[in-house]
Amino acid sequence: MLKVKLQRRRAKRTKRASLRGQATAGMRLTFRAELMPGRDTDERTYTVACVLASGRVELVGLCGQHTLREFEPV
Repeated sequence: MLKVKLQRRRAKRTKRASLRGQATAGMRLTFRAELMPGRDTDERTYTVACVLASGRVELVGLCGQHTLREFEPV
């Protein structure tokens, strides 16, 4: 049972680390259409201001922190 817990923790860490590596400051990300219905791609696209240690990103011109799952695949 302990071994299973350790494996799950490692899997989560690996997943977080891989997500963190996908975005960099200055990169342009587009929100998925389901999150912003009725808007064109240009209206859903923002520039990354900074990537936080938690894997979340802050965007230029938009308040708050966002996970990379909210965006279309890069």
